[in-house]
Amino acid sequence: MPSLRLGDTAPDFEANTTAGPIKFHEWVGDSWAILFSHPADFTPVCTTELGEAAKLDQEFKKRNVKIIGLSTNDLKDHATWVEDINEVNNVQLGFPIIADVDRQVATKYDMLDQEIHDASNVVNGVPYTVRSVFIIDPKKKIRLTLTYPASCGRNFDEILRVTDSLQLSDKHPVTTPANWKVGDDVIVHPSVSTEDAKTKFPKVEVLKPYLRKATLPKDQE
Repeated sequence: MPSLRLGDTAPDFEANTTAGPIKFHEWVGDSWAILFSHPADFTPVCTTELGEAAKLDQEFKKRNVKIIGLSTNDLKDHATWVEDINEVNNVQLGFPIIADVDRQVATKYDMLDQEIHDASNVVNGVPYTVRSVFIIDPKKKIRLTLTYPASCGRNFDEILRVTDSLQLSDKHPVTTPANWKVGDDVIVHPSVSTEDAKTKFPKVEVLKPYLRKATLPKDQE
Protein backbone atom coordinates (compact mmCIF):
# COMPACT_ATOMS: atom_id res chain seq x y z
CA MET A 1 0.00 0.00 0.00
CA PRO A 2 1.19 3.59 -0.58
CA SER A 3 3.01 5.31 2.25
CA LEU A 4 0.97 7.42 4.61
CA ARG A 5 1.41 11.16 4.16
CA LEU A 6 0.93 14.13 6.46
CA GLY A 7 -2.75 15.08 6.39
CA ASP A 8 -3.95 11.56 5.63
CA THR A 9 -6.55 10.00 7.87
CA ALA A 10 -4.82 7.55 10.21
CA PRO A 11 -5.98 4.03 9.31
CA ASP A 12 -8.52 2.68 11.75
CA PHE A 13 -8.08 -0.83 13.15
CA GLU A 14 -9.16 -3.22 15.86
CA ALA A 15 -6.50 -4.78 18.05
CA ASN A 16 -5.82 -6.56 21.31
CA THR A 17 -3.82 -4.51 23.79
CA THR A 18 -2.59 -4.78 27.35
CA ALA A 19 -5.64 -2.65 28.29
CA GLY A 20 -8.09 -4.89 26.41
CA PRO A 21 -9.41 -4.85 22.84
CA ILE A 22 -9.73 -1.44 21.16
CA LYS A 23 -11.09 0.16 18.03
CA PHE A 24 -8.41 2.74 17.34
CA HIS A 25 -10.46 5.75 16.24
CA GLU A 26 -12.93 5.14 19.03
CA TRP A 27 -10.05 4.85 21.52
CA VAL A 28 -8.54 8.15 20.35
CA GLY A 29 -11.87 9.93 20.75
CA ASP A 30 -11.47 13.70 21.11
CA SER A 31 -7.82 13.46 22.14
CA TRP A 32 -4.56 13.68 20.30
CA ALA A 33 -2.77 10.36 20.00
CA ILE A 34 0.79 9.13 19.63
CA LEU A 35 1.15 5.67 18.15
CA PHE A 36 4.70 4.35 18.36
CA SER A 37 6.18 0.97 17.54
CA HIS A 38 9.19 -0.86 18.91
CA PRO A 39 10.94 -3.85 17.31
CA ALA A 40 10.45 -6.41 20.09
CA ASP A 41 9.79 -6.97 23.77
CA PHE A 42 12.68 -7.92 26.08
CA THR A 43 15.15 -5.80 24.12
CA PRO A 44 17.41 -3.16 25.70
CA VAL A 45 16.68 0.03 23.75
CA CYS A 46 12.92 -0.59 23.78
CA THR A 47 12.98 -1.09 27.54
CA THR A 48 14.47 2.37 28.01
CA GLU A 49 12.05 3.96 25.54
CA LEU A 50 8.85 2.67 27.08
CA GLY A 51 10.19 3.56 30.49
CA GLU A 52 10.79 7.13 29.33
CA ALA A 53 7.30 7.32 27.82
CA ALA A 54 5.86 6.13 31.14
CA LYS A 55 7.80 8.82 33.04
CA LEU A 56 6.21 11.47 30.82
CA ASP A 57 2.66 10.26 31.46
CA GLN A 58 1.52 13.50 33.13
CA GLU A 59 3.14 15.62 30.43
CA PHE A 60 1.14 13.80 27.75
CA LYS A 61 -2.06 14.11 29.77
CA LYS A 62 -1.54 17.87 30.17
CA ARG A 63 -1.55 18.11 26.39
CA ASN A 64 -4.65 15.90 25.97
CA VAL A 65 -2.50 13.23 24.34
CA LYS A 66 -3.05 9.49 24.59
CA ILE A 67 -0.07 7.27 23.85
CA ILE A 68 -0.09 3.68 22.68
CA GLY A 69 2.79 1.35 21.88
CA LEU A 70 3.01 -1.54 19.44
CA SER A 71 5.19 -4.54 18.73
CA THR A 72 4.65 -7.91 17.11
CA ASN A 73 4.84 -9.78 20.43
CA ASP A 74 1.77 -11.31 22.04
CA LEU A 75 -0.07 -10.14 25.13
CA LYS A 76 1.63 -12.67 27.39
CA ASP A 77 5.05 -11.30 26.40
CA HIS A 78 3.85 -7.74 26.84
CA ALA A 79 2.57 -8.41 30.36
CA THR A 80 5.83 -10.03 31.49
CA TRP A 81 8.00 -7.40 29.82
CA VAL A 82 6.07 -4.51 31.42
CA GLU A 83 7.25 -5.85 34.79
CA ASP A 84 10.85 -5.45 33.55
CA ILE A 85 10.14 -1.94 32.25
CA ASN A 86 8.68 -0.90 35.60
CA GLU A 87 11.58 -2.38 37.55
CA VAL A 88 14.40 -1.00 35.39
CA ASN A 89 12.93 2.50 35.02
CA ASN A 90 11.20 2.79 38.40
CA VAL A 91 7.83 3.53 36.77
CA GLN A 92 4.32 2.15 36.57
CA LEU A 93 3.59 1.92 32.87
CA GLY A 94 -0.05 2.82 32.35
CA PHE A 95 -0.56 3.17 28.61
CA PRO A 96 -1.65 0.26 26.36
CA ILE A 97 0.65 -1.77 24.13
CA ILE A 98 -0.78 -3.36 21.00
CA ALA A 99 -0.09 -7.04 20.39
CA ASP A 100 0.31 -6.98 16.61
CA VAL A 101 1.33 -10.62 16.20
CA ASP A 102 -0.13 -10.92 12.70
CA ARG A 103 1.45 -7.57 11.70
CA GLN A 104 -1.82 -6.19 10.38
CA VAL A 105 -1.45 -2.81 12.04
CA ALA A 106 2.27 -2.60 11.24
CA THR A 107 1.46 -3.27 7.57
CA LYS A 108 -1.23 -0.57 7.47
CA TYR A 109 1.17 1.94 8.95
CA ASP A 110 4.22 0.76 6.94
CA MET A 111 6.20 0.05 10.11
CA LEU A 112 7.95 -3.15 9.02
CA ASP A 113 11.71 -3.26 8.52
CA GLN A 114 13.41 -4.80 5.50
CA GLU A 115 16.43 -7.07 5.24
CA ILE A 116 18.31 -4.72 2.93
CA HIS A 117 18.26 -2.17 5.74
CA ASP A 118 18.81 -4.30 8.86
CA ALA A 119 19.13 -8.06 8.51
CA SER A 120 19.14 -8.44 12.29
CA ASN A 121 15.59 -7.04 12.40
CA VAL A 122 14.30 -9.67 9.95
CA VAL A 123 14.26 -13.19 11.41
CA ASN A 124 13.76 -16.18 9.08
CA GLY A 125 12.30 -13.83 6.50
CA VAL A 126 9.81 -12.32 8.96
CA PRO A 127 10.29 -8.57 9.49
CA TYR A 128 9.95 -6.81 12.82
CA THR A 129 8.89 -3.21 13.24
CA VAL A 130 11.18 -0.19 13.14
CA ARG A 131 10.74 2.67 15.62
CA SER A 132 7.85 4.54 13.99
CA VAL A 133 6.05 7.51 15.53
CA PHE A 134 2.71 8.90 14.38
CA ILE A 135 1.19 12.00 15.96
CA ILE A 136 -2.53 12.05 15.22
CA ASP A 137 -4.94 14.88 15.97
CA PRO A 138 -8.54 14.63 17.25
CA LYS A 139 -9.81 14.64 13.66
CA LYS A 140 -7.73 11.47 13.17
CA LYS A 141 -5.38 13.24 10.75
CA ILE A 142 -1.69 12.33 10.72
CA ARG A 143 0.23 15.45 11.71
CA LEU A 144 3.75 14.07 12.07
CA THR A 145 5.68 10.92 11.21
CA LEU A 146 9.11 9.88 12.44
CA THR A 147 11.01 6.70 11.62
CA TYR A 148 14.05 5.58 13.59
CA PRO A 149 16.15 2.46 13.00
CA ALA A 150 16.06 -0.30 15.58
CA SER A 151 19.53 0.72 16.82
CA CYS A 152 18.55 4.27 17.85
CA GLY A 153 16.29 5.14 20.77
CA ARG A 154 13.91 8.05 20.34
CA ASN A 155 14.07 11.46 22.00
CA PHE A 156 10.73 11.77 23.76
CA ASP A 157 11.45 15.39 24.71
CA GLU A 158 11.43 16.11 20.97
CA ILE A 159 8.12 14.28 20.56
CA LEU A 160 6.63 16.50 23.27
CA ARG A 161 8.19 19.59 21.66
CA VAL A 162 6.65 18.82 18.28
CA THR A 163 3.28 18.17 19.90
CA ASP A 164 3.49 21.59 21.56
CA SER A 165 4.33 23.21 18.23
CA LEU A 166 1.46 21.51 16.40
CA GLN A 167 -1.07 22.40 19.07
CA LEU A 168 0.16 26.01 19.20
CA SER A 169 -0.07 26.41 15.43
CA ASP A 170 -3.63 25.10 15.54
CA LYS A 171 -4.57 27.87 17.98
CA HIS A 172 -2.62 30.81 16.52
CA PRO A 173 -1.42 31.91 13.05
CA VAL A 174 2.19 31.09 13.86
CA THR A 175 4.97 28.67 13.03
CA THR A 176 7.92 27.74 15.23
CA PRO A 177 11.64 28.24 14.47
CA ALA A 178 14.50 25.81 14.83
CA ASN A 179 14.98 24.49 18.35
CA TRP A 180 11.83 26.28 19.54
CA LYS A 181 10.35 25.33 22.89
CA VAL A 182 7.39 26.57 24.90
CA GLY A 183 7.94 30.18 26.00
CA ASP A 184 10.22 31.11 23.10
CA ASP A 185 9.26 33.62 20.41
CA VAL A 186 7.38 32.26 17.43
CA ILE A 187 7.27 33.18 13.74
CA VAL A 188 4.29 35.00 12.26
CA HIS A 189 2.57 32.86 9.63
CA PRO A 190 3.09 34.14 6.05
CA SER A 191 -0.68 34.53 5.65
CA VAL A 192 -0.71 37.33 8.28
CA SER A 193 0.43 40.83 7.30
CA THR A 194 2.89 42.66 9.50
CA GLU A 195 0.23 45.30 10.23
CA ASP A 196 -2.22 42.63 11.43
CA ALA A 197 0.52 40.85 13.35
CA LYS A 198 1.18 43.98 15.39
CA THR A 199 -2.44 43.94 16.54
CA LYS A 200 -2.37 40.24 17.41
CA PHE A 201 0.91 40.01 19.31
CA PRO A 202 2.42 42.20 22.05
CA LYS A 203 5.77 42.33 20.24
CA VAL A 204 6.70 41.81 16.58
CA GLU A 205 10.26 41.97 15.24
CA VAL A 206 10.68 42.21 11.46
CA LEU A 207 13.97 40.55 10.50
CA LYS A 208 13.06 40.19 6.83
CA PRO A 209 9.74 40.82 5.05
CA TYR A 210 9.25 37.05 5.11
CA LEU A 211 10.63 36.47 8.63
CA ARG A 212 8.79 38.16 11.49
CA LYS A 213 9.32 37.00 15.04
CA ALA A 214 6.57 37.52 17.59
CA THR A 215 6.01 37.13 21.30
CA LEU A 216 2.82 35.43 22.41
CA PRO A 217 0.80 36.80 25.31
CA LYS A 218 1.73 34.86 28.45
CA ASP A 219 -1.77 33.42 28.79
CA GLN A 220 -1.63 32.02 25.24
CA GLU A 221 1.69 30.18 25.30
